[in-house]
Amino acid sequence: MDIQTLAIILPMVVIAAALLFILLERIFPYDEGQPFLREGFFSDLIFYALLQSYVLSLVIGAFIYWIDAQTGLSRLRLVGEWPLWAQIVFFVVTHDFYIYWFHRWQHRHSVLWRLHEAHHSAKQVDWIAGMRSHSLEILINQTIEFAPIILLGASPEVVLIKGAIDGIWGMWIHSNINVKTGVLQFVINGPEMHRWHHAKEIKEGGLNYSTKLAIWDWLFGTAYLPKEKPSGYGITDERYPLSVVDAPWYVRLWCDTKSYIEQHLYAFRPFES
Repeated sequence: MDIQTLAIILPMVVIAAALLFILLERIFPYDEGQPFLREGFFSDLIFYALLQSYVLSLVIGAFIYWIDAQTGLSRLRLVGEWPLWAQIVFFVVTHDFYIYWFHRWQHRHSVLWRLHEAHHSAKQVDWIAGMRSHSLEILINQTIEFAPIILLGASPEVVLIKGAIDGIWGMWIHSNINVKTGVLQFVINGPEMHRWHHAKEIKEGGLNYSTKLAIWDWLFGTAYLPKEKPSGYGITDERYPLSVVDAPWYVRLWCDTKSYIEQHLYAFRPFES
């Protein structure tokens, strides 16, 4: 399949996956009664998922290609001769290993937590909640994610396929779906473990750091999968700027616009002495 066709098909696959998760959340909800248009929905969908993702993809891409123009690394095609499937597996696994440790560090470093707390601020976790991430956090992680793909001379398809996998998996692990994966949960991460990462009971989400492969949590002693349900989600900072819930949609849209800006600025508040 040529790159142009792939660029058309993969976004359609991501949209289809989103619609499937939305449907399954309505049919098999883990937290029953959770509204579709919950607090911050417009902010997460419009500003974080669409506008921010689009703008940052341009910025990150331009920066990586600038590095490549200065170094010429991609022309060496260090992995470009590998089979496509091997390239995808290599970058998925190595990046997942990196993101486990960086994610873990974010919960233990006060400055990095400032950039990560936006992701944990949602009081309802669902298919789109995972898109709520500070732009500086995205700049760091996606530059580190995609720079090796381009600079090591991987096939152009890898960027598109890896991006689609990221998008679908992010929706999956945050989805409000009552699913049991049994022994697979020891290998592949899903919502049954990741929702506990967002639970109020876990101080600032200090467990279950894995994204795609749950094996990192089990290997490094950070896995947590109790039988009971979390009492709720979100962060302990009651001053964190959130949107309104009970208001007409156009009022909520305005409030979500305001909260998106405030959440970015809140990361730069002074540290308490």
